[in-house]
Amino acid sequence: MTTIEQGNAHPVLVRAGESEVLGDPPTTMELVADATTTGGLVSAIRSKIGKGVDGPPPHYHRAAAEIFYILDGGLHVLTGDRIVVVGTGDFLLVPPRTPHAFSTPAHTGVDMLIFKPGAERFDYFRLGDRVRRGEASPQEILASQDLYDNHFHDSPQWRSFLNGGAQERLLALPSRDGTAPTSGSPTDRGDLS
Repeated sequence: MTTIEQGNAHPVLVRAGESEVLGDPPTTMELVADATTTGGLVSAIRSKIGKGVDGPPPHYHRAAAEIFYILDGGLHVLTGDRIVVVGTGDFLLVPPRTPHAFSTPAHTGVDMLIFKPGAERFDYFRLGDRVRRGEASPQEILASQDLYDNHFHDSPQWRSFLNGGAQERLLALPSRDGTAPTSGSPTDRGDLS
């Protein structure tokens, strides 16, 4: 990583291959830039998740929004009390205090960028990776909710969705021009190939 000095501004450049990578393919998390390296402005992560994988349980952040940009593939995402489908090229902003969770469909994984303005996230993801490897307890994640502004939340909608209950309809987000969202399963939408 290189900090480029230019007047009072301090742009940050992270070259390909300089990021720390957690996990094992097909599910990896590339820690690109954290708030400590961006002057407190943003945390940036590239996450690749295999087919049919449940992501984090429902949670919310009190202080910061979370932004998802889908490079390839797709996700089912809990946003508040709705479940939406996002696919290649889609942008999703989850406001502070909005419960969210995500999983990949059985037929596709995802390659996405995640941005969280002003938040330190790398140590949280490192802790999660240690739990995955059996080197830390899940209780440590629960104990760190305030430290990392990652507060777990029960969601009956998400539990029902993951358990296949009642074949819930998945909702797409409104289009950029403000027209009504398209409803239906990923297959109905045809955009998560």
